Amino acid sequence: MEKTLNRIHPVSDPEATYFLQVSWEKDLGTGFGLLLSDCQCAWTGTVSESDISREAADIEMDKEKYVEELRKALVAGEESAGKYNFVIS
Repeated sequence: MEKTLNRIHPVSDPEATYFLQVSWEKDLGTGFGLLLSDCQCAWTGTVSESDISREAADIEMDKEKYVEELRKALVAGEESAGKYNFVIS
């Protein structure tokens, strides 16, 4: 299993710091787990391969391209800093 951990500052609360861990088996396209923490609370979730396929179809994007965008937003960290915004609600 592979994992990444990134520090994020959501645009909904720029002074706050959250930590986002993403974990996956083969690649993001087969599904992944998420853990989000503000160091006081933590939230977890999973995204299945069918969730990814459905979302890509909903926005009319090729699944491989959608998975690449997910990788950039959730895994790439500093490589994509400033290119993606997070809103915590």
